[in-house]
Amino acid sequence: MSLIAAPQPRVVVAFHSGYGHTAVLAEAVRRGAEKADANVALVAVDTITHEQWQQLDAADAVIFGAPTYMGGASAGFHAFAEASSGRYLNGAWADKIAAGFTNSASKSGDKLNTLNFLASFAAQHRMIWVGLGLAPGWNALQASENDLNRLGFWVGAGAQTPQDGGIETVHEADIATAEYLGTRVAEQAAALVAGRAVLAEAVTPAVAATD
Repeated sequence: MSLIAAPQPRVVVAFHSGYGHTAVLAEAVRRGAEKADANVALVAVDTITHEQWQQLDAADAVIFGAPTYMGGASAGFHAFAEASSGRYLNGAWADKIAAGFTNSASKSGDKLNTLNFLASFAAQHRMIWVGLGLAPGWNALQASENDLNRLGFWVGAGAQTPQDGGIETVHEADIATAEYLGTRVAEQAAALVAGRAVLAEAVTPAVAATD
């Protein structure tokens, strides 16, 4: 079998941000995915356009982000999720890779509820969920709040920003964790795209041989 060049993976970061903190994380996720040589689009879901819906439909991976308000994902993200129902019905996003991130003012803030919602949302679209893939940080005497995954989430990336702080107060470790998530998802998307390209190459000669 001849060697083939796999296409560059297409990643979309689809997020809602109420006060700008989650947008900072979305930018970090984008940077991380670009480090893995992905073609990345950033989509604010509360102002999503027809062209951006098409970018989501064409993506190999979608990384969802939403702030955690009152124990769950923001209303802005829920409106986007409900607007995607037509794609749920026709399976437009089936077998794409998915992942998620969130931010709240409290260390816990019930962020896990939001991450679980994002994972369930992706599952309903028949997507393939990718977790953070990091051991928890800041959980031992020699650990530090500057550790990656300092808040200890597995399902996705969780961040904490003071409720009275501006976007400049988003913690550097949380930004780095978001970048890590972007890189991880882009690498998984690249592996998926490459694998499918190899399978397509293998099937084509076999089909031709039977013609």
